Amino acid sequence: MTLASCSWPQDNPADGPADSSADSLEFTQLPDGTYEVSARRGVGFERQTIESITIPKSYEGVAVTSIGTWAFSGCTGLTSITIPDSVTSIGESAFKDCASLTSITIPNSVTSIGWSAFYGCTNLKNITLPDSLTNISKSAFEGCTGLTSITIPDGVTRIGYKAFEGCTGLTGITIPDSVTSVGESAFKGCASLTGITIPNSVTSIGDYAFFGCNRLTSITIPDSVTSMGKGTFYDCTGLTSITIPNSVTSIGGSAFEGCTGLTSITIPDGVTSIDGAFSGCTGLTSITIPDGVTSIYGAFSGCTGLTSITIPDSVTSIGNYAFSGCTGLTSITIPDSVTSIGWFAFQGCIGLTSIIIPDGVTSIGWSAFFGCTGLTSITIPDSVTSIEETAFCDCTGLKSITIPDSVTSIGNYAFSDCTGLTTVYYTGTATEWGKINNIDDANSDLTDATIYYYSETQPTAEGNYWHYVNGVATPW
Repeated sequence: MTLASCSWPQDNPADGPADSSADSLEFTQLPDGTYEVSARRGVGFERQTIESITIPKSYEGVAVTSIGTWAFSGCTGLTSITIPDSVTSIGESAFKDCASLTSITIPNSVTSIGWSAFYGCTNLKNITLPDSLTNISKSAFEGCTGLTSITIPDGVTRIGYKAFEGCTGLTGITIPDSVTSVGESAFKGCASLTGITIPNSVTSIGDYAFFGCNRLTSITIPDSVTSMGKGTFYDCTGLTSITIPNSVTSIGGSAFEGCTGLTSITIPDGVTSIDGAFSGCTGLTSITIPDGVTSIYGAFSGCTGLTSITIPDSVTSIGNYAFSGCTGLTSITIPDSVTSIGWFAFQGCIGLTSIIIPDGVTSIGWSAFFGCTGLTSITIPDSVTSIEETAFCDCTGLKSITIPDSVTSIGNYAFSDCTGLTTVYYTGTATEWGKINNIDDANSDLTDATIYYYSETQPTAEGNYWHYVNGVATPW
């Protein structure tokens, strides 16, 4: 391998022009005998002073085929560069942070553009990509804030990780039919992007692909897509509608989180999990959950506009934060298939006045109904064995509750600050009530209420007893 500092021979004009860029370049001979070019390095040379570069087609009669890794990185004064058609590859970070570069034409001979090749070229407004290109690599144009539009050539099959992240000036882009994959964070933070067409060739959209594209108002996802990654459209606040095709079977966590302009959405039947997918969608007023969904984890947290929802029989678990902060929710039907209600599942649902917990539920999670101030009464089914810490804490409107004798543990502060609680209907005896674990730990609002013990017949002994009259708990 040979390293040579240029000036190149001037007795052979074909080798290169005798311009001011000659003293700014150095060449490294590659294993195949051709040369790689980069800006000079070394003491006494300030690469940031380079303003214009013309790369020769050859050096010492041998083709220049490559622009090296970090070749012109940090050449902050560089405003123009001419790349000959002998070049086939542009190395990693080749023009990184060339902040004065405004335009560049890449010849059709180039088949490979390395990672971060134009990263941070903040004034780059125009670039022509060659038809020979098959991949837009990781962070290739990340942070090119001046880029307003770009045409991706038909040969490209993949748009890589962070390829256009932070291109805040990008207003539109057309993805050709050759592309099969839009990579993770590919267009993240493209705040000026108003529209994009995803072709039928695309089968997957990566995590956070359009995160923070807050001017994007609508998007159509083609039938070819089978999965959407985590945070795909996270914080796309301008998005008002989206069509998810039936081909999609997986929607990643937080896929639409923070899409405050989204008012309705149809989830395809093939989807089985919607964990965190719509958290913070404050404009969402209604949604249909398909029969295939088995768990809801944080899916609608903070959806303050949601007033009602029907959960299908396929759901077995209402996970942590599922409906946390849904202040507009007034009613919800939980199907018999549900066996667990997770932490903070309905925390802060102040509009909820009543809820029926199905017989299959065995535990009520930590803070599950914390701060449900509109809840006035609740019946806990015989299947429940534990009520976890702060489960009904701060339910100030709660006046009565029915607790089964199947409950063996009531967590700390489970009924703390339930200041309106006056009546507890317990299906067991006073002795059994006294054996419930932790019942006296910061649950004074529960223990200070009037406790009624169940008796099917008119009791003869003194005390507080109750029975059902037409399905309603009634004191004797």
